Amino acid sequence: MPYLKVMIHAVWATKNREHFLANGIKEKIISHIKYNAKLKGIYIDEINGYHEHLHCLFSLKADLSISNTLKLIK
Repeated sequence: MPYLKVMIHAVWATKNREHFLANGIKEKIISHIKYNAKLKGIYIDEINGYHEHLHCLFSLKADLSISNTLKLIK
């Protein structure tokens, strides 16, 4: 049986790179993304960011495209 492991690094940014992800909002969004990923069986290795963007390193399942996986996570 073949083994497949593809890791994707995704970056989400706020509109016009405004510092919107401050005062606890970033933590709420990260929690929401982790929860959605767990429900859908998507493994997130790391997720973090700053005031205007988030980075997410996740494993791509063999039966899903990158765009479909990102839709499921968000």
